[in-house]
Amino acid sequence: MRKTTRSLLAAACAAVAFAAAGCGTTSENTGQAQAQDPTRNCQGPNGKYTIGMSQANLAEPYRVRMDDDIRKAAARVPQFEVEFADAAKDNSKQVSDVENFITKQVDLLVISPNEAAPLTDVVRKAYRKGIPVIVLDRKVEGDAFTTYIGADNVQIGRQAGEYFKNVLLPQGGKIVQLKGLSGSTPAAERERGFREGIQGSKIEIVATADGEWERSVGQQKMDALLKAHPDIQAVYAQNDPMAEGAYLAAQAAGRDDLKFVGIDGLPIPSGGIKAVEEGRLEATNLYPTGGAEAVEAAKKLLIDCQPVPKIQTLQTELVTKDNAAEVYARLNQS
Repeated sequence: MRKTTRSLLAAACAAVAFAAAGCGTTSENTGQAQAQDPTRNCQGPNGKYTIGMSQANLAEPYRVRMDDDIRKAAARVPQFEVEFADAAKDNSKQVSDVENFITKQVDLLVISPNEAAPLTDVVRKAYRKGIPVIVLDRKVEGDAFTTYIGADNVQIGRQAGEYFKNVLLPQGGKIVQLKGLSGSTPAAERERGFREGIQGSKIEIVATADGEWERSVGQQKMDALLKAHPDIQAVYAQNDPMAEGAYLAAQAAGRDDLKFVGIDGLPIPSGGIKAVEEGRLEATNLYPTGGAEAVEAAKKLLIDCQPVPKIQTLQTELVTKDNAAEVYARLNQS
């Protein structure tokens, strides 16, 4: 009797696999997407649309800039109202934020996940309820989203590694790495790319510490790294705030000889491009926020009734003292 009941339940699940989310389908377990019409909420230019923006952590200047870019771009679309939520680096809060947007029945969700795995289920839930989902900067697992917008973090890491190999330490040397939050996809990808970039050189990464993407944490970790590895020549930091924190730790330790490279290249007075211009960093690697691109994708989906590519890759470039002023001016033209 029990076997028959299980068989009937399995048959029922198979029959309603696209309609019922509670039957434990393969796509649920793997995070793979079911079919979704990404323009289903489109009412054309006469509609009014609420967009929910779930941000990972506004303690990072990069994420403040991302929200500002979204706010600025959305202000040019009178049909859009954007509601912002800050998870403050708390996965459970970000899940709750997204659940709240689902309850409010927003017309579209933009999310920059704090970490991939903990946010995958709730993003998939929003997507399966018919809410178009734009994943920005950091990824989730599987493909239950409408579009992902971000730069190629492996390429960016490789670009940084090649700069170390070809320019900064052509004869080799010992360095330390300050890594971003370990569960976030850019942290793993930027490390993989960097290791590919220095391959074949005599550069040795003697230690890696998790700086959690924040300046203050990067400074603390760098202080400990300097005590443990006083013979290093340079620091690869996976974002500019950690690089600046490492610079402050090195200054406090009297290590004016160290060289620092970061990632982000925010075109703001306190950002990485100015840090390169002013000599604190040797280089940074441009990592666009994607804020304007996210609003443009939302416009296509909700107003123009057009689909968007599943993956949208933003361009990067290496910023050194030679081109820092030009890049800063160019990025602030808009």
